[in-house]
Amino acid sequence: MIKVYIKSFGCQMNVYDANRMADVLAQNCAHKTTDDPSQADVILLNTCSVREKAQEKLFDELGRLRRLKQSRPTMRIGVGGCVASQEGANILRRAPFVDLVFGPQTIHRLPAMLDKQAATGKPQIDLTFAAIEKFDQLPAPGINGPRAFVSIMEGCSKFCSFCVVPYTRGQEISRPVADVLDEVAELALRGVREVTLLGQNVNAYLGAEPGGTADLARLIECITHIDGIARIRYTTSHPVNFTASLIDAHARLAKLMPSVHLPVQAGDDRILARMKRNHTLLEYKSIVSALLKAKPDISITSDFIVGFPGETSAQFERTLKLVKDVRFDGGYSFIYSARPGTPAANFSDPVGHAEKLDRLKRLQQLLQDLARQRSATYVGTAQQILVEGPSKRDGDWCGRLPDNRMVNCRGKAKLGQLRDVRITGTSGYTLRGEFAT
Repeated sequence: MIKVYIKSFGCQMNVYDANRMADVLAQNCAHKTTDDPSQADVILLNTCSVREKAQEKLFDELGRLRRLKQSRPTMRIGVGGCVASQEGANILRRAPFVDLVFGPQTIHRLPAMLDKQAATGKPQIDLTFAAIEKFDQLPAPGINGPRAFVSIMEGCSKFCSFCVVPYTRGQEISRPVADVLDEVAELALRGVREVTLLGQNVNAYLGAEPGGTADLARLIECITHIDGIARIRYTTSHPVNFTASLIDAHARLAKLMPSVHLPVQAGDDRILARMKRNHTLLEYKSIVSALLKAKPDISITSDFIVGFPGETSAQFERTLKLVKDVRFDGGYSFIYSARPGTPAANFSDPVGHAEKLDRLKRLQQLLQDLARQRSATYVGTAQQILVEGPSKRDGDWCGRLPDNRMVNCRGKAKLGQLRDVRITGTSGYTLRGEFAT
């Protein structure tokens, strides 16, 4: 019995991949996970390269782990994820005590890599792009409550000027429809009530099916017919691939939740062009208008980059105006960070760091204010949640509204139930409620 410690950084895809690492190890060797790296026989770091200085953060972490390995020489350390794809053998040059380096598409080979490392005593590297093979080889996913994530595609083909993902995860590859439906059906049999479909650009999905290909809207409609699945979500979208059929699905399909994460990154057309987003502000706002017409209560969240090279004060003000016009229900916002190997890393950047911090603070405050205003509209209303588990505070149970807001509820319930609740108060983005009798 070996003890495995897994630490994941970054996006929801990385969280999914970390869980799948645990699944594939559970299938192939006797192990149990631990939250204490000092007790682990195997430590796996699942890295993200989207944010600034991701490589240095990795090597800082490895520096701390080096001392652990010196005290326990039999401990093995693996580095996976996007930084592994980007750095490759350089990881071993800077940290020769690392035993495994593997990419996002090769997590299914972890047991074989561990076996070969044990047999040879030599570090193992596998950074091939084997996306569909990965899905074919992975075991059934583990279940942790009534919600589950299902990866339906890998990679990105958009090549935004600031983004490293196409270089670390490869081009867009979609899983066949039948494979996705089989996985969702298996999850439903094991008690899952809600699935979230994952992809770097999930609405670029084009999966093979008999007689042709299915887009995301078609796939979602197929999933609605699977017994036991009550709710369907997807993330993350790209405006270029937001089709009329997907908007229509929001209008027609009751199981498709009224919640869309649609990154815009900036509110100025010249900045969007420098980012190579391949859409204009008007095109983005047209999608939002169509979604609101199809589903008036829909919640729209987004991603924003502040201080992109050359962004002027006036251009940033246009981003704030967009946020006010759309009234986003939340968002992830970051100061621009240059990623090695991307075109934007070569752009001149006259915007000072202090100015970037001020812009970020103003944007985040606006987003928080809008989220609180929407939360307040729920107080006194009747809603429905999917009971996810015990609440850590402000209630006995927690669950999410269709728009993805978390509610902490007082009263008796069972895991996986869809329950009517009365909203009694707010705490920022989170709500408080009571179960209806």
